[in-house]
Amino acid sequence: MDEWEEGTTTTTSNNGSLWASGEGSFGGDRAGRGKGFRSGGGFKSFSSAGIDENGNEDKGSSWNSDEGGFRGRGRGRGGGRGFGGRGFRNEGGRDGDGDGGGFVGGLGGRGGRGGFRPGGGDGGREGGGGGYRGKDEEVFSRGSNECGEGDHENAGPKVTYVPPALSEDESSIFAHYESGINFDKYDDILVDVSGHDPPKAIMTFEEAALCESLNRNVSKSGYKKPTPVQKHGIPIISAGRDLMACAQTGSGKTAAFLLPILQRLMADGVAASQFSEVQEPEVIVVAPTRELINQIYMEARKFAHGTCVRPVVVYGGISTGYTIREVLKGCNVLCGTPGRLLDIIGRGKIGLSKVRYLVLDEADRMLDMGFEPDMRKLVSSPGMPPKEDRQTLMFSATYPEDIQRLAADFLKTDYLFLAVGVVGGACSDVEQVVVQVTKFSKRDQLLEVLKTTGTERTMVFVETKRQADFIATFLCQEKVPTTSIHGDREQREREQALGDFRSGKCPVLVATSVAARGLDIKDVQHVVNFDLPNNIDEYVHRIGRTGRCGNTGKAVCFFDPEADGNLARSLVKVLSGAQQEVPKWLEEVAFNAHGTIGFNPGGRVFASTDSRKGGSFQNDRTTSQPAAALGVAGDDDEWE
Repeated sequence: MDEWEEGTTTTTSNNGSLWASGEGSFGGDRAGRGKGFRSGGGFKSFSSAGIDENGNEDKGSSWNSDEGGFRGRGRGRGGGRGFGGRGFRNEGGRDGDGDGGGFVGGLGGRGGRGGFRPGGGDGGREGGGGGYRGKDEEVFSRGSNECGEGDHENAGPKVTYVPPALSEDESSIFAHYESGINFDKYDDILVDVSGHDPPKAIMTFEEAALCESLNRNVSKSGYKKPTPVQKHGIPIISAGRDLMACAQTGSGKTAAFLLPILQRLMADGVAASQFSEVQEPEVIVVAPTRELINQIYMEARKFAHGTCVRPVVVYGGISTGYTIREVLKGCNVLCGTPGRLLDIIGRGKIGLSKVRYLVLDEADRMLDMGFEPDMRKLVSSPGMPPKEDRQTLMFSATYPEDIQRLAADFLKTDYLFLAVGVVGGACSDVEQVVVQVTKFSKRDQLLEVLKTTGTERTMVFVETKRQADFIATFLCQEKVPTTSIHGDREQREREQALGDFRSGKCPVLVATSVAARGLDIKDVQHVVNFDLPNNIDEYVHRIGRTGRCGNTGKAVCFFDPEADGNLARSLVKVLSGAQQEVPKWLEEVAFNAHGTIGFNPGGRVFASTDSRKGGSFQNDRTTSQPAAALGVAGDDDEWE
């Protein structure tokens, strides 16, 4: 019978054999149920005692090495390291019956580290944390083996990445946008506040009655006058009212909720303490993506600089131990993505009894099918005050009517709805250009566009992770310095990519949906929609990565009539609503198109209106000025 088949070796004597050794090679295994490529190690596994399957003693051979051959040293049944490392089989296995060996590497009985296939399971085909490991991953170990030797099973990859320490230099902390030539146009934006007895808006930061420390930090951040969402949002939050705010991206929503919250905490003398095993933050801020929540944390850190209030951020992709240590140093404002936030709470490191403010940024995304269960789990967690005893704030660029109905479950009944119109006027902040392409002409068109942008920062949006890597590789081969960001990249790589893009080392960033929502990157002059998204919301949100804070930008859209025809009518509405030129050929495609995705032709002033007013909710991006990216990005849950 074939030597690779289960439990059938024909070796009778291994004395000095070229193929057998006590410490690793091709020979037999005392674990009579070894499964060749799956069980034991190498091509056949051996016990550490050097006894083959037929009870013959191994005397060594030219293939014998301490950890070598095609398998290595094992413990009991099935230990080995293969190629002197964590190679072709399991390390410290616990049973010869399919315990994750063969081409599986590992640190414990089933599955594990290294190798070419996730190992594991009792049948050698399940579970495990094997396969290709990332640079920053180790293996969780739990339990012990039957012999009590402490050989652990694998529970999956454990992330060990620790982000670099943040600079404490004030010039770095308070780095900020310079407002653009169109910043004053914000004063002309229409604002609608609905609900019972809304407080009066403020016109200057002085009217916000911020404490000296906050005023100083606001000034250092370059804030001279509040944007519309800040003029109305700050007094609403200061008055203790629940809020659902709809405002364009890049309009200052983060500062609109952070400033009044921090003012209240400092007025009440809140201070972080590192002498508690369970931290009880007063504020919880939740956002859908790692990059966005880290951005919010950086803003909180900036405004809280020099005070006793300590913000902390928790998100996936970094070491859990590091995260917990940061939390235990003291935490007043906890910023997090849903999964990691619930994990830290579940570990008993966070208590919720003192929570006064719950903030959902990109709330429409937080309440859709992807994150709604996590949000309900959060608000129903032990200790979390009911909505009547906390202040709940929601911010986003769009609020479809169904999302507003969901949001009402989290808000007091007398919440206020703040709708901030978009920047109008004939001169838009973002110039939108639609280019007709075919599936196979896109790459050449992209190169033509990038030839005109030079070293100016350009974001290229694609639909899939594979496409992101493919286009980034293609551009690099064409001598265009490019990096990419998507869900399959490790957190360290994602941070490196954003760092290279921000610094200008790689002026082109190829991205999937993660970068379309909330990311605020300075001096992005161009956005290219290489692949159009499947809904108009995300398109408008993507182009909002440029033209922020009154600056100008340009967005180029590749339109393939065969693939993108269902977006034609919506795209025409967006262009015409932003006073952009609509190509004749696009009008013809739109005229012949069947149906319009995610677009209601009503309403031209606000991206969203209060559904409590009655009438049809207008999920209309026609009014969205390109600078006002009002889209709903399709960030997959894996981004969190």
